[in-house]
Amino acid sequence: MKQFAKHIAATAMLGSALVSTSVMAEQKIGVVDVQGVFQSMPQAAEIENSIKAEFKEQIEEVQQLQRDGQFFAERLQRDAATMSEQEKKELQQKILDVRDQLSQKGQPLQQKIQRRTNEERNKLLGLIKQAIDSVAAKEGYDLVLNANSVAFAKEEHDVSEQVLQQVEKTN
Repeated sequence: MKQFAKHIAATAMLGSALVSTSVMAEQKIGVVDVQGVFQSMPQAAEIENSIKAEFKEQIEEVQQLQRDGQFFAERLQRDAATMSEQEKKELQQKILDVRDQLSQKGQPLQQKIQRRTNEERNKLLGLIKQAIDSVAAKEGYDLVLNANSVAFAKEEHDVSEQVLQQVEKTN
């Protein structure tokens, strides 16, 4: 009786494995290299340029502060032996003032630039998502995975080029 139960269980497992294999064979699965599509988009290069233009004055101000601080530090190091104590103190105070200004302006500017970069990047990723949805619907894909999440996929399953073409059509 025990052996009969084992045979029934084995037959049931084999049958379910065959059914699940045939169901999986009917699914159409694709992969897309989202990062590659993003980098291939002309808008991706434009993001950096537009953000630099947007924050140009602030970036130049921070860069000038950095140059001033470096100049004062080099001057102090170079001329310290010939300076009076008063001149050294004044120069050290200038260096501290520049550092304070840098911390007040540099870090907030960096955060603003990062926030704007993320906003623009998310817009482009939204366009890519729409293109993936469109290609999947048009081509009849049941599942589209990010290529970075897949260990291996045949070239025929890669829809990255189609997604890039779709993104270019929408703009």
